[in-house]
Amino acid sequence: MTMTAPIEKTTTTERRDPVELESQVRSYSRSWPAVFTHAKGSILTAEDGREYLDFFAGAGTLNYGHNHPELKQAVVDHFLEDRVVHGLDMFTDVRREFLQSFDERILQPRGLDYKVAFPGPGGANAVEAALKLARKVTGRESVVSFTNGFHGMTLGALSVTGNSMKRGGAGIPLVHATPMPYDDYFGQVVPDFMYLEALLTDGGSGLNKPAAVIVETVQGEGGINAARAEWLRGLAALCAEHEILLIVDDIQMGCGRTGKFFSFEEAGIVPDMVTLSKSISGYGLPMALTLLKPELDIWEPGEHNGTFRGFGPAFASATRAFELFWSDDALEQSTLAKGAYVEGRFNQLAARFAEHELVVKGRGLARGLQMPSGELAGAVTARAFEEGLLVETSGPSDEVVKLLPALTIPEDQLTRGLDIIDQTVAEALSA
Repeated sequence: MTMTAPIEKTTTTERRDPVELESQVRSYSRSWPAVFTHAKGSILTAEDGREYLDFFAGAGTLNYGHNHPELKQAVVDHFLEDRVVHGLDMFTDVRREFLQSFDERILQPRGLDYKVAFPGPGGANAVEAALKLARKVTGRESVVSFTNGFHGMTLGALSVTGNSMKRGGAGIPLVHATPMPYDDYFGQVVPDFMYLEALLTDGGSGLNKPAAVIVETVQGEGGINAARAEWLRGLAALCAEHEILLIVDDIQMGCGRTGKFFSFEEAGIVPDMVTLSKSISGYGLPMALTLLKPELDIWEPGEHNGTFRGFGPAFASATRAFELFWSDDALEQSTLAKGAYVEGRFNQLAARFAEHELVVKGRGLARGLQMPSGELAGAVTARAFEEGLLVETSGPSDEVVKLLPALTIPEDQLTRGLDIIDQTVAEALSA
């Protein structure tokens, strides 16, 4: 019997450009074409050694800055001590410590009584869990959302998102959601909730009674639209009157972004559910929470779950962040002071270029400067990048220059970034 030798395959590999390998869906790297290698505080460093001042903070994920030394130490210790990294929803000591610290430092001081669900690693997971639970509790399907709202890129979250480009990516009809006008959508020429209240009370309106209303107190992706406290109180009262659950999406505006830990505290309301993610881990690690009033906790075991809902290092960094930043009101007061400074600088810009009708927007350290067009806002952020500042745009036409600096940013860096914005706005409007 003759044996045939196996055919040897020769393969060659070549190092391909990673840009060619990555999907066209990438976004931020188009606006900021640099290769970043290091980060500390509010400074990102590129591989060519150039430093960039960060007014983006991971889209609100890095409220305490990049690589905060004490948060980093908590994460490093977790790894070095061979603590549990992946735990699903098994009991772990670090999970217990997180829950106890969150209760003692965040919930109890604010008089809040919430159960905590870990829905998965990202904000969209938290939103999906809230929507599912609202429908399960009420037995209803419809959810009311608001114009220019943004709640995530999964199908349920997209159904309550306003942006037409993002909705268009779903590829199927987005149903069981009804958009309503957000605060000041009509320039306060009509009474608050006139349309929604009429539909809820008119038997001929055709509106199915909603299971829930989902709202951002400040719409980040929608253009830094800040709802008035009285509008939020009116919304909460309307929901209570009609037995509709109120969900506050605090994914980008929570964890101190507007001053207080929760962005709804200023209005004095207590939502039925709250979604948190982004800065909840404190260090940029994946983590999300869905908070719910105890009487709503009717889940069956495992009815909502996710593989990455027990990430030990995120528990460790979050617990340390509560200890560092939420044992007193120092961070809150600092955030409010810095936010007032940004507002003052933007008001000066608006007055300087009054003929262009710039609009100053936001609360705390979520701030926006609305330009006459998306083209002009894009020109501002592009020139800012050339000057060493990372700042993005938002709004339905990307017409708002959006500032989300770290809450811990030093005052001199905040001033330097605003000086760059002053310069680039002047250039854009004078071109």
